[in-house]
Amino acid sequence: MEQPGARGPVARIRPVRAEDVEAVNALRRQPSIVEGTLALPSERIENSREFLERLGRDDHVMVAEVDGRVVGIAGLHVGQGKTRHVGKLGIAVDEEFQGRGIGRQLMQSLLDLADNFLGLIRVELEVHVDNARAIALYESLGFEQDGQRRKAVLRHGQYQDLLLMGRVR
Repeated sequence: MEQPGARGPVARIRPVRAEDVEAVNALRRQPSIVEGTLALPSERIENSREFLERLGRDDHVMVAEVDGRVVGIAGLHVGQGKTRHVGKLGIAVDEEFQGRGIGRQLMQSLLDLADNFLGLIRVELEVHVDNARAIALYESLGFEQDGQRRKAVLRHGQYQDLLLMGRVR
């Protein structure tokens, strides 16, 4: 599905494919993505290949493509058992395309899937407490702050907090 970006290029949003592994791996190793996610700068292509191969029927991963180039990836992972109504989101956008609407397009595609095809009641995510741009995007899409995980992630040699956010229908 193609959607116009709020401030940028038109991205083609589509399901991830096995042949995207090199692009996904390169994306996960970009400094700003390592900075803002749980990715490590030592990510090897084997890790990305294993991630893609382990995706199950309750893992919905989409990529954003601009001119044939993968410039973003986002995943919605549906819970099991008593949390079957909950999906967890994660997202990463190429440094060159950040702030240009690609993240919004990816998020909207997964929220549409959550609402109109999977019937999820709750969608949640975690974000670094100092990532104001991402928090603003999530709030604009209906997410609210649920709490904070103190000293949850090691970044710059120090333990830092993650903000828990959720959107309930």
